[in-house]
Amino acid sequence: MSDRNQIVKDNFARFLLSGQLPEIHQIPSLESLGLTAAELMDMFESQVISRHLDLHSRVMQKQGQSFYTIGSSGHEGNAAVAKAFSIKDMAFLHYRSGAFMVQRSKQLAGQTPIYDMLLSFAASKFDPISGGRHKVLGSKALNVPPQTSTIASHLPKAMGTAFSIGLARRLHKSATLDDDSVVICSFGDASANHSTAQGAINSALWAAHQSLAIPIVFVCEDNGIGISTHTPEHWIEANFRHRPHLHYIACDGLNLLDTYAASLKARKIAKEKQQPVFLHIKLVRLLGHAGSDTESSYHQTSKIEENERHDPLLYSAKLMLSLNLATVEQLLNIYQGISERVEQVANQVQGLAKLTTAEQVMESIIPDNQPLSCPTLPVVDREVLFAHEKHNLGKKQHLAKILNWTMLDLMAQYDNIVVLGEDVARKGGVYNVTTKLVEKFGKNRVLNTLLDEQSILGGAIGLAHNGFLPMPEIQFLAYVHNAEDQIRGEAATLSFFSKGQFTNPMVIRVAGLAYQKGFGGHFHNDNSFAVFRDIPGVVIACPSNAHSAPQLLRQSVALAHQQRRVVVFLEPIALYMTKDLHQVGDGLWLSEYQLPSSTSPQSENDMAIATRGDGKDLCILSYGNGFYLSCQAQAELAEQGINCRIVDLQWLAPLDTQGIIEQVAACNKTLIVDECRQTGSISEALYTLIAEQLPDKNQTDIARICAKDSFIPLGQAAYSVLPSKDDIVAKAKDMFAQSAHSKQGETA
Repeated sequence: MSDRNQIVKDNFARFLLSGQLPEIHQIPSLESLGLTAAELMDMFESQVISRHLDLHSRVMQKQGQSFYTIGSSGHEGNAAVAKAFSIKDMAFLHYRSGAFMVQRSKQLAGQTPIYDMLLSFAASKFDPISGGRHKVLGSKALNVPPQTSTIASHLPKAMGTAFSIGLARRLHKSATLDDDSVVICSFGDASANHSTAQGAINSALWAAHQSLAIPIVFVCEDNGIGISTHTPEHWIEANFRHRPHLHYIACDGLNLLDTYAASLKARKIAKEKQQPVFLHIKLVRLLGHAGSDTESSYHQTSKIEENERHDPLLYSAKLMLSLNLATVEQLLNIYQGISERVEQVANQVQGLAKLTTAEQVMESIIPDNQPLSCPTLPVVDREVLFAHEKHNLGKKQHLAKILNWTMLDLMAQYDNIVVLGEDVARKGGVYNVTTKLVEKFGKNRVLNTLLDEQSILGGAIGLAHNGFLPMPEIQFLAYVHNAEDQIRGEAATLSFFSKGQFTNPMVIRVAGLAYQKGFGGHFHNDNSFAVFRDIPGVVIACPSNAHSAPQLLRQSVALAHQQRRVVVFLEPIALYMTKDLHQVGDGLWLSEYQLPSSTSPQSENDMAIATRGDGKDLCILSYGNGFYLSCQAQAELAEQGINCRIVDLQWLAPLDTQGIIEQVAACNKTLIVDECRQTGSISEALYTLIAEQLPDKNQTDIARICAKDSFIPLGQAAYSVLPSKDDIVAKAKDMFAQSAHSKQGETA
């Protein structure tokens, strides 16, 4: 079978020497574009560097020295895009943007793109962006957050970043990005069909329709195919050319000058009009999708060869010769000289150390940036901030009200907090948790979004890139599944793939869990949050009552601010308005508002459990609604002579393992009450923890109650699949009855 890698490598010299170069019908003057001959030659050099990196990566793969072969061959025209944009323009890149990275690196002295990319190919721990964790295109110095194999998942955060530039201007806030910068986001024609891409572009246009600044250039690098599936002819143009508020510009990506001119125009529109631009670059793909892709299985040789005759390097050579900027010999010398340089550098990196231990791999999951201090508590004029609540201050309140008051104080303390989500502004959210925030802090800090969870979470990531501390709200837990990859694949992985250089701190408020009365179905009574527990590095907090909620929320914000963490704050809907514990009117689930103080715990070491009671007969481990039900059961069990202590986990990830074990060890028996489904619930982790940490504990003294492995139905039927107070009491009594029976048997 022919070696297409070698054929493509040899083609440049073969076609150049034979004069078989493609025709270029329009060649603008360099002067009209503000380019010099040296700058055009420099772009050509970037193209050649990117090509030889691709070619040699496949050679290294055969030697067992390279682990990633999705290359940029055919897309080298994006060097002209990089040339047209400033290094201050944050770039979220397609994985075929090697030439872009090479060209952008030339805007900053001291960069070594060949060395850096080869370190990445070789998975060396000295790779300056990911430290050997993945081949990614990214650089802190070059303002390029790393991306792996993106299938449009980066578009929502690019949209959010662009939105944040205008937002910072409206708030007169000093931000990470310059006020006059734009955002560039590249992707392929196949990815353009993904719901994530469609949603992000739609969100950008939704904002532009309202005259909100959103300076972004969406760059579609259209090579006409996604792996082996062809994009219908003219589909991208038909899809995006006539979208409202979207400036559509098309260019020939094989022609450096045409691409450069279009890119200049795109940046100018985005910068001056502060509106979205769609830059449609028509390219070819060479060498298949990746090294493992056998292109001949779906393309005839004639088609492969036709694409190779449209090699962008051949078009660039034609430009140089037509403009009398270089001779055939000079172009060949550049091509061969770069090939030798890449090979020499590759020989240097192949023997360099790689990650070898789990500790090394995992050290960047949690950012290790120098912790920031929290803003000083402001001198709050509560007569003003809480004017609408003056008749309620000092009175005990339910969870929803206390959370609302806490957010008022937090937004006064942190001037970079931005709340965003569906209905969070004037309506105050479905459950009034964000009520009055927009009146107190304005529409630029409390943002009603369109109904698209991908855009809400992606927008939050983008805001964090520009120095904001976003607090997105997901209206119901089940809705997060529409957008979970924005947390799993984007927010949580950013520190991991950048050695902690890039972070996107945020507190994601999610209304969820079950037990809602008279309202539900599984989309509003979702009792599974396993999707969050499966993501390394994500913190999960869950308040169960109005007393502990302020501290949990303040600490969550502090973790996001100080340690740049991604925090999920899971709020149990059924407990929002709960007032009573044992009987109507007892008010035992209400609490006075705990005012903020400068001594509030603000470190991960303080992410601890809370306890209720000090009984030694039974330790009940729970959270959320389960904690509430367990507290109801506590009194009834005491009447049966079973003295309990109830542990509110509070932090569901990471668990306070030491605190849990101390409480369990102090009691004779342990009952885990988990309102989530038996399969995949946190009860499994708790049971395992106890078994591992307390191996001498009699396993018959440990039990768990969980919800059934079922979705939640409507009405009263819901309670047939959820744990109840009576279930807890019955299980506890059964545990002690079995223990008594066992002792009687031993005596007999």
